[in-house]
Amino acid sequence: MSYQSKANKLYIILGGFFIANAILAEFIGVKIFSVEESIGLKKFDIDLFGVEGLSFNMSAGVLNWPFVFIMTDIINEYYGVKGVKFLSYLGAALIAFAFLMVGFAMSLSPADFWLLQNINGEALNMNNAFSAIFGQGMWIIIGSITAFLIGQVADVSIFHKIKKLTGERNLWLRATGSTLVSQLIDSFVVIFIAFYLNPQYSWSWQMVAAIGLVNYTYKFIVALLLTPILYVLHSAIDRYLGKDLAQQLIAKAAQ
Repeated sequence: MSYQSKANKLYIILGGFFIANAILAEFIGVKIFSVEESIGLKKFDIDLFGVEGLSFNMSAGVLNWPFVFIMTDIINEYYGVKGVKFLSYLGAALIAFAFLMVGFAMSLSPADFWLLQNINGEALNMNNAFSAIFGQGMWIIIGSITAFLIGQVADVSIFHKIKKLTGERNLWLRATGSTLVSQLIDSFVVIFIAFYLNPQYSWSWQMVAAIGLVNYTYKFIVALLLTPILYVLHSAIDRYLGKDLAQQLIAKAAQ
């Protein structure tokens, strides 16, 4: 396998994992779970900005987004700003396409034999269940895609600014630093568009700030905990590419 084909194959693998996680996060994100109860803890009772009784109730999409941001930093390291932006725009387009196809699927007339099913002893209208799970409001879709793009652009920009200051040293600083800022943006933009601007909800700014801060706290902790994965991936990629090709890609990406 030639050097060039190795670099291209790696880009496809990283890009595929990046986009797959981004799309998957959008669709599993409809489930809201309790972080505390999932790990066997009692729910926290947090008061922020006058909003009472808050706890870490998160969209299941948070399971995937940390891996999206890790892929962003790894791709940024080896393929630069252009490599990340191309995948970000492609990812946003594919997310929009996925929602469009889901909307079309929801409009299809259900088959009679499929419509009513007994699931775990409970009678369910499968068409309603399908729409409830996959149907997300337009404001949420717009907010999610907008937050994704803004967060990605911020991530790649901050990553390279830190790299110019520190050089090849401190991968953790440029990767984790850029991720923490981009996830801060992502946490508030999606809520602001989906629930503050959306006339159906019209949340107060206090609610947006409180929920956004709780969400970001969780993402902040997870981003720090996943930092070692960056070094494992970096080392594995260097071994796969070989020292010379890896350095060539990193040097080109930094330009």
